[in-house]
Amino acid sequence: MLEASLSAPLVARILDDAMTITDNSIIAANKELLCCDLSEGAVILDLKSGVYYGLDAVGTYIWGLIQEPKTIDEITNAVLDEYAVEPERCLADLKVLFKDMAERNLIEVRR
Repeated sequence: MLEASLSAPLVARILDDAMTITDNSIIAANKELLCCDLSEGAVILDLKSGVYYGLDAVGTYIWGLIQEPKTIDEITNAVLDEYAVEPERCLADLKVLFKDMAERNLIEVRR
């Protein structure tokens, strides 16, 4: 019987590559989550895991943007129009945020 396996470092590298957010990525909120707006932000509830996540005002704004699939470029431009931030910093911060959200299954990332 032929068995195939991946070594741990290779698996980690493949998973890391899958979570890479590129300039061409399309981001969409996971539709299976519940979101409740609060006075200073929002709370996202993952019903499957029972875990909830808090968003500040900026995170809530971004969450609203990705209720429909959008490219990183569209999201970056919208954030730049709304907030005073350097374009390079905005893009870098969005990529980190979306990688974290993807790891928690809060968003879908398409390339």
